[in-house]
Amino acid sequence: MELAVLFALCVLISGVAIRLAASLANYLGVVDRPGGHKQHEASTPFVGGVGILAVLFSLFLSFDPLFGGLELVPLQGILIGVLVLFLTGLADDIVHLSFKLRFVVQAMVALSMVFVGGVELLSFGELLPGWRFDLGWLSIPLTIFATVGLINAVNMIDGIDGLSGALSLVSLALVGLVAVFAGQGAYVVLVVALVAGVAGFLYYNLRYPGNSRARVFLGDNGSMVLGFLFAWLFIALSQGDSPAMTPVTALWLFALPLMDTVGVMLRRIWLRKSPFRPDRYHLHHLFVRAGYRVCDVVVFAALAQLFLGLIGVGGLLLGVPEYLMFWLFLGVFAAYFLLTLRPWRLVPGLRRISHVLGLPSVQVRGIFVGYVRREKFPDLLGLIGERLDGSSYDYQLSVYQTDCSATDGRNVYCVVHVPANGDEHLIGKVQRDVSAMKKHLLRRHVVDVRLFIRRQDENDLRSNAPLEGRKVGSQRRRERRSVRSTLIYSMERGGGMMNGGGVSFEVSVPPT
Repeated sequence: MELAVLFALCVLISGVAIRLAASLANYLGVVDRPGGHKQHEASTPFVGGVGILAVLFSLFLSFDPLFGGLELVPLQGILIGVLVLFLTGLADDIVHLSFKLRFVVQAMVALSMVFVGGVELLSFGELLPGWRFDLGWLSIPLTIFATVGLINAVNMIDGIDGLSGALSLVSLALVGLVAVFAGQGAYVVLVVALVAGVAGFLYYNLRYPGNSRARVFLGDNGSMVLGFLFAWLFIALSQGDSPAMTPVTALWLFALPLMDTVGVMLRRIWLRKSPFRPDRYHLHHLFVRAGYRVCDVVVFAALAQLFLGLIGVGGLLLGVPEYLMFWLFLGVFAAYFLLTLRPWRLVPGLRRISHVLGLPSVQVRGIFVGYVRREKFPDLLGLIGERLDGSSYDYQLSVYQTDCSATDGRNVYCVVHVPANGDEHLIGKVQRDVSAMKKHLLRRHVVDVRLFIRRQDENDLRSNAPLEGRKVGSQRRRERRSVRSTLIYSMERGGGMMNGGGVSFEVSVPPT
């Protein structure tokens, strides 16, 4: 009961703190503006760290009266690290600090975790049968390395709305589960508060009906704080005389962000680029290029992290040897790295998976219906109109006649153009209308009803292929898919009707 009250209070504290900080950020101009490799189109406050900071300070101020009989983890080390990283991240969000300066600050915070908080990475565990990897004099350097790595892993996964928060929520919930099984009451309290703080942030950052884009971003101030807290939790719970989990379990609890960060950096090195140079080859970028909606990417990533984390928790509870869990993790990472090494092969595969699952695509531009004989299309238009009368969006309906007649004379098709403009919820409505239209039309016509997709060349071409080869291949694909068509009828919802007048032009017939 006390934990439920704590969770509710922390969600409220986080939500209110972020709302107030967002208003202040707009007045002060402390916002993330679009441009460069960023995908958002509107200036957005990066104040997600404010909610987490407010929750932590509220927890520490109210801990004794709420949980008087429970000894909490060393507070000074957490508070010092969180405050320093929040201010550093906020400065980086505003003036863009050099990565060298950020690394120095992160290393200093890691040292405070060791000397003030008493949290230190002492052993990697039994990575080979009968061979325990104790670190000895390497303990402090590797603690710094691990802490800096986790801080930047959370930062690098923060690429689309809701992703870093959702993955952090899943990982924190799994850490809390481990702490419960181990009887680590203080860390259970801390994790519950952090989960609530992240949940309050996700209210503003996730995309859902009524919230078509993120209203705030986590920012470097939030991602660095979360990364530091993960480092503290993983190290503190996996070390000491009676650890709650093994060091290998921590890898599974943070598997997806860790694999994505290491994989992207290795790929940059393989291409002889700086590992710290931002690009758009993170896993979530590849999903977006394959046409997945942001909300679907977040769901897939959260489920993948949950699955991997449960493997780690299951191995821990079942007493699977550490070395088996470690080499299994390396095998999973190797498979992941090989899949993401060549994006031009992965993106079409992801697109096929999306098609099999019936997921809407952000490349949806409307609805395709075809083919019928010319004398049949007035009846077809009537049925389409009946189905779309209840729709809440505008559209333009165009009918074309191709010069490639089928043996049965079916050479007329219809395209319902919908100005989706990346609106994921509108795309979802179009998807539902396609499903309903199929059932509606197939009662009277044998036609193909599907989403009208407009592909982007950058999502289909091999980034490493010679430019000349790419142009030739693209041209041949266009030639195979293009036929000469004539617009014979057009109308707009609410905008009246007009006859195409037999205007002839080249169009690209949508692929199956």
